Amino acid sequence: MTGKRPEYFNENSEPISARIATGLHKIGLAMKQQAWQQANGVGLSATQGQILAALVAHGPLSSTELSERLGVTLPTISDSVRVLVEKTLVTRSADPRHPRASLLMPTTEGAALGARARSWPEFMADAVADLSPDEQRAFFAGIVKMIRMLQEQGLVPLTGMCVTCTHFRPNVRPGPSPHHCAFVDAPLSSDQLRLDCPEHERAAESARREVWERFMRRG
Repeated sequence: MTGKRPEYFNENSEPISARIATGLHKIGLAMKQQAWQQANGVGLSATQGQILAALVAHGPLSSTELSERLGVTLPTISDSVRVLVEKTLVTRSADPRHPRASLLMPTTEGAALGARARSWPEFMADAVADLSPDEQRAFFAGIVKMIRMLQEQGLVPLTGMCVTCTHFRPNVRPGPSPHHCAFVDAPLSSDQLRLDCPEHERAAESARREVWERFMRRG
């Protein structure tokens, strides 16, 4: 069989980082389309579904906290919350922490829709399940590093991740569970790191850098 020389694809391919970015873009489009279809099916916008899901997962939140957690502008959150209140899916109550702010809570119907909204990404979990255990671990490790980088650049909300949390203690012991969560006083492995923990408390910037350096020393 004749054909191109062996170096052809090395010389005529984008760097693998660019191809990964293209792949993530395609996955992002699929997730956006799926979220839109699922939300539209129950009479919501994708943002309204995300708000209900966040309230179900994390309890009462203010509009500002929703904006920070979802990475959506405050005016967009306010518009979506207004519609949810009109649909009797969300109620407002006084926020004892901030006299001029309100806490948002889902109604019974809103909580049911929020629970459904939390399941919208499950089609992606099914696709990931087709990867081997080693592929899943490598993929998850890469996702943690990418999200952390994007968080520090201000492109992803700085919430939820163990590696940015004041309770996280990386590489404090040998063995398969080298890390420690001071909040629950329990060891955890790299496979058990959380990306959206409700008990997350953001560490100061200097502490985040130090924790990340200690985390990366073991890889």
